Amino acid sequence: MSRGPREIFNEFAQGLQEVQTTNKAQVEAFMKLNAAAYKTDVMDLKTKELISVAIGAYNRCEYCIVYHVYKALEAGATREEIMEAAMVAVAFGAGPSMAYSVTLLKQSIDEFEKDFLAKA
Repeated sequence: MSRGPREIFNEFAQGLQEVQTTNKAQVEAFMKLNAAAYKTDVMDLKTKELISVAIGAYNRCEYCIVYHVYKALEAGATREEIMEAAMVAVAFGAGPSMAYSVTLLKQSIDEFEKDFLAKA
């Protein structure tokens, strides 16, 4: 039985919390790096999240795909923008990136989009 996007998202968040209890310095360093990378100096957050979606699809990282689809939607990205970012990854990563884009990435949009439609 495969896990759905929400289950993968929650598993990642819970894992970070659990590992922080034994490796606080490393998790905090990772979170600081993330905060610095996603600070909106020149590029807006939506653009950075779309880049992250593409990188996740290219690297075939399930946790990255799920998390950054959620964050892209939260930042105001549309389904079309997210899929277009994923197709850029496909141009670089070919078959494996396409496989993740048309399955887990699309399923993540389907799962999380409704969380943000009411807020728009």
